[in-house]
Amino acid sequence: MVTIHLKDGKEKQFESNVALSEAAKAISNSLGKEAVVAKVDGELTDLRDPIVDGTTVEFFTKKDPEGLFTLRHTAAHVMAQAIQHLYPGVKFAIGPAIDDGFYYDIDSEHVFSQEDFDAIEREMAKISKENIPLVKKVLPRAEALEFFKEKNQDYKVMLIEDLPEDAVISLYEQGDFTDLCAGPHMKATGKVKVFKLMTVAGAYWRGDEHNKMLQRIYATAFFNKEDLEHFLFVRAEAEKRDHRKLGKQLDLFSFHEEGPGFPFFHPKGMVLRNQLMEYERQLFKEFGYVEIMTPVILSKKLWIQSGHWDHYKENMYFTKIDDEDYAIKPMNCPGGILYFKSQQRSYRDLPMRVGEFGLVHRHELHGALHGLFRVRCFTQDDAHIFMTQDQMKEEVIKCMSMYKKMYGVFGLEYHVELSTRPENSMGSDELWEISTNALREAIEIAGVPYQINEGDGAFYGPKLDFHVQDCLGRTWQCGTIQMDMQLPERFDVNYVGEDGNKHRAVMLHRAGYGSLERFIGILIEHYAGAFPTWIAPVQVKVIPVTEKNLEYAKAVADAMSESDIRVEVEEANETLGYKIRKAQMEKVPYMLIVGDKEMKSHTVSIRSRKNGDEGSTPVAMFVANLIREIKTREG
Repeated sequence: MVTIHLKDGKEKQFESNVALSEAAKAISNSLGKEAVVAKVDGELTDLRDPIVDGTTVEFFTKKDPEGLFTLRHTAAHVMAQAIQHLYPGVKFAIGPAIDDGFYYDIDSEHVFSQEDFDAIEREMAKISKENIPLVKKVLPRAEALEFFKEKNQDYKVMLIEDLPEDAVISLYEQGDFTDLCAGPHMKATGKVKVFKLMTVAGAYWRGDEHNKMLQRIYATAFFNKEDLEHFLFVRAEAEKRDHRKLGKQLDLFSFHEEGPGFPFFHPKGMVLRNQLMEYERQLFKEFGYVEIMTPVILSKKLWIQSGHWDHYKENMYFTKIDDEDYAIKPMNCPGGILYFKSQQRSYRDLPMRVGEFGLVHRHELHGALHGLFRVRCFTQDDAHIFMTQDQMKEEVIKCMSMYKKMYGVFGLEYHVELSTRPENSMGSDELWEISTNALREAIEIAGVPYQINEGDGAFYGPKLDFHVQDCLGRTWQCGTIQMDMQLPERFDVNYVGEDGNKHRAVMLHRAGYGSLERFIGILIEHYAGAFPTWIAPVQVKVIPVTEKNLEYAKAVADAMSESDIRVEVEEANETLGYKIRKAQMEKVPYMLIVGDKEMKSHTVSIRSRKNGDEGSTPVAMFVANLIREIKTREG
């Protein structure tokens, strides 16, 4: 008998090693019809594969992300087959499913463009209609090499040659197209009905700029038209909200060839930065933090001691001072430790919550740079909490309370992932277990739902990652809470306990925004540049109807400036309609129109971004209402 263990803890026995698809059918007829793919001991596995005695099996349908991944993987093969039909002689490299679709890298004399997409999609539709079965074949290494050599598929040959000698080499055949592939796949091409080719770009073979540049065709696929239409809507809306375009339009920041990946913040962008930091400084005060600043350049010896030299060296920048090696900091934690160790601490000092808006530098490949989302220098709203083991869970719960308040003011919902020990880590199993259990127990006590992200922790400890969701439903990893019992060991971070003896402290790393630059990029796209009044770079635009109303407009602006309201006067000698449209393009929360009538009555005519025309009101009343809105962070 062959026994498999199901997700709910039950066991299912079979007389032989039947295929996973047959096992699904034996569990229930509906599962047999709906199952698309399975996980066997956590590994995504094709339903064609046989069950293995003693394994844990979980099945997924088209409603699950794993099901959509499988559909897209099959869609990549359908697209490749269509390209093979239309452009004979094309050489195929790799064609994986990705988060929002799939792509295929190809080597062809034909230069592909979006003008080719319609023909490729029509051919894909034909292949789908034929409902060609995908047949999995496992071949000996030599036979697989010979097969692809005969087909002149050089890249497949190189992929096989790079596999270990004992690797299982599987191929998937669909009619006249055969691909080297580990799977998993749908049963037949007929399931690939809803798809869209998106873009074409260049991509070096194996990501190495010394290799040949291939053509990468991006596409996406879904199980139904409604999901595709929603995806295309979100994509189009995201293009409108692109923070790089809006950053230029709203004069927030820029990049220059003299410093690729190093953002320049303009005055209006600095308002955003400063408002975000000021808000967190208020949270620092509320939750009991002190603020410090540590140097950007520190000795190589420090980074060797911290472990960054062994685990992060390729992402760091280096320099020499007085013939000694130094590094530009990629993280703030060693500096925070040196501050803590600047004097002997007592248990009475703990927990000590130390915040820092620290500028860090990390080397990113030029091709990976992307606006404010992927830069080479950024500011982390870091904090390091030094505490006793007894305080670990309580401090995690307090951090989660802080994040709930922090994200709530922006209307950002979030989910949490517990990331566990990675392969490339340091420290003992015992300390990792204590740290991981503290995070798990704290989040469960707090009643916050979470998912497990196996093996994605920091090299020094497990972490809780906070993924915020914007108004388009996209998620961004921002906040983190990392439990660290390794660096305190390396740096002998201790405190004097009640017994008068020294004890090892525990260190918690936390960042709410994560990267200030990236968070600003997220907010630009979340709000489409129409920021809430409290963080808007310009909160009010005073617009005189004619030139003769300009002096009154300036007087109104002066009155608001005295109350620390960020205000500008539109001095352009243009029509009123032009000036209003200009302010709308600048996404200013409030426009105050002042003409002869307003001058006589000492009032302003209000046009708000939210409600449109709000009528006239005395200047003092408008200022009082606006100050209240800013103070409460409404809108």
